[in-house]
Amino acid sequence: MENGLRMIVMFLLIITKKIKRKCMYLLLAIVVMEFPILIFFLHCKGNGLIKITVKQKHILKKMQEKKEEDIKARELLQELKGKEDVTVDGKHIKLYANIGGVKDVASVLANDAAGIGLFRSEFLYLEADNYPNEEAQFQAYKTVAENMAGKKVIVRTLDIGADKQVDYFNLDHEENPAMGYRAIRICLDRRDIFRTQLRALLRASAYGNIGIMYPMIISVDEVKEIKKIVESIKAELTEKGIEYGEVEQGIMIETPAAVMISDLLAEEVDFFSIGTNDLTQYTLAIDRQNSKLDNIYDSHHPAVLRMIQKTIENGHKAGCWVGICGELGADMTLTETFLKMGIDELSVSPTFVLPIRKLIREMSTK
Repeated sequence: MENGLRMIVMFLLIITKKIKRKCMYLLLAIVVMEFPILIFFLHCKGNGLIKITVKQKHILKKMQEKKEEDIKARELLQELKGKEDVTVDGKHIKLYANIGGVKDVASVLANDAAGIGLFRSEFLYLEADNYPNEEAQFQAYKTVAENMAGKKVIVRTLDIGADKQVDYFNLDHEENPAMGYRAIRICLDRRDIFRTQLRALLRASAYGNIGIMYPMIISVDEVKEIKKIVESIKAELTEKGIEYGEVEQGIMIETPAAVMISDLLAEEVDFFSIGTNDLTQYTLAIDRQNSKLDNIYDSHHPAVLRMIQKTIENGHKAGCWVGICGELGADMTLTETFLKMGIDELSVSPTFVLPIRKLIREMSTK
């Protein structure tokens, strides 16, 4: 970073020395840390030398102080590696990470997540030119499971459709794809695709602690049908002498329908993972892809928070653990709220793991 800044300043000095004007202003954008950008003006004298005013010196001093504070904060966070995700009053939280593929596991391990709460398996399809076969999927899931060395790896089954389109699926154009032919609806309709993925997942479960969760569930019948398919695949693998492990099965709660019957759904599965992105848009009847509605899209809306609370309560009554894998899981203004609601798991981007661990260890669920 410092070398890059020196190069920018040297370049500006060369340019300004060549320009014979008595007065000019140069716009200098300095990237502080990874992404925040501070823009300010440097006044140049006629001799081409940069003159930093008193005010600008004050700004630079503040920038340096902020940089030092951030470095110190990051160092303190590193000290949290290996520490438990437990509240002041002794509530243990599963603090997991979200990933899109095998390459993301390094970041999960570097940030000391307790597991993977969302492996977006659709990226295996998005990055391929044709349907990934069983062996390709098996190797991907197996690699992640082995690298996580016994830590939980929850894989979401194919979630294609809506904002994630794949050409070779030949999906019809839909006026409202977010509520259309997508996710589990495709899987239960095109069962050959679904069974291929489930076989790969079950085979990979012999090499690690894999869980499977199903997206866009709206009924108990869907879950029962999925479980029948899984049992039939287990029977096939057993008949062929192929090993598989004990696999927890869960569903994503991302529709108001799933929330309202979450007491019934909880009887059928091992866990719930609340997908707050879709749950928010469906609850508020707001397309989250429509920028014109950004001013009223409110993931903190009381209706959304009540949906989350209801899901947690109904899950716990039936012995289901309940987590959040949507963007709200990393919203640190809501961490305490979720803990008080009784949330069991938060799955976030890897870089949020340590900051949220710090909060968890400072808070109480009471």
